[in-house]
Amino acid sequence: MSVVVLLATNALVLTLLFVLMWLITLETRDVTPVDSVWALGMVALALASWLQTDGDPGRKALLLGLCGLWGVRLGGYLLWRWRQQGPDRRYVTMFAKAEEAKGWGFGQASARMVYLTQAPLLFIVCLPVQLGQLDPKPGIGVIGLIGAVAAMIGIAFETIGDWQLVRFRADPANQGRILTTGLWRYTRHPNYFGDACTWWGLYLIGAGSMTGLWALPGPILLTWTLIKWSGVPTTEGRMRRKKPDYEDYARRTSGFIPWFPQRP
Repeated sequence: MSVVVLLATNALVLTLLFVLMWLITLETRDVTPVDSVWALGMVALALASWLQTDGDPGRKALLLGLCGLWGVRLGGYLLWRWRQQGPDRRYVTMFAKAEEAKGWGFGQASARMVYLTQAPLLFIVCLPVQLGQLDPKPGIGVIGLIGAVAAMIGIAFETIGDWQLVRFRADPANQGRILTTGLWRYTRHPNYFGDACTWWGLYLIGAGSMTGLWALPGPILLTWTLIKWSGVPTTEGRMRRKKPDYEDYARRTSGFIPWFPQRP
């Protein structure tokens, strides 16, 4: 199978998935579940690639398995959070501003500002699990094994960080406080770091093949969005506005890559 045919087929799969989600959210008037589709959509493309390609069986299984583990865990967690907390205030504010400034209704705003933005980003980010499944040779080497370890560390890091945050928020005594223990003692964003670690690991697995090497834009784009665009900047801005103690926490705690905290 050629790269062009694989990517064109997967683009169609992703388009159908996002159109379906857009139609569903036209009825519910809430696009928050699209965050789950971000993760589960990558699993869908990994599975579509696995069904279409004749690459090395070991590499294919590793990419699909690790992507599936990451995506199902994250997608399930985001769905659970949506059911617990309701619509994401970011989207509510975004659509209110779009209606006021541009006169866009919900359908137009959600299509332009959410689905048409996230679909191409998703497609590029998950290039490692698409291109990495094409080549029949070579098999998984040392770089691929390092990538598998990195991906598993990333999944574990993200999972533990989310679990610690859920437990912290569930305690009424922590209302208005900042989580500064556990993994959150070593990085202000263990979930984002785990995300990046996972996808760099998946890239290393795919990069064991010549075609997989070309998937480099995927982890680069993901890391950039997490650090410079929709991840860290959005979270940090909100925390600095709402939590007076956050500045002190930020001064002593690494912003992304885990490291020992500075002394007060």
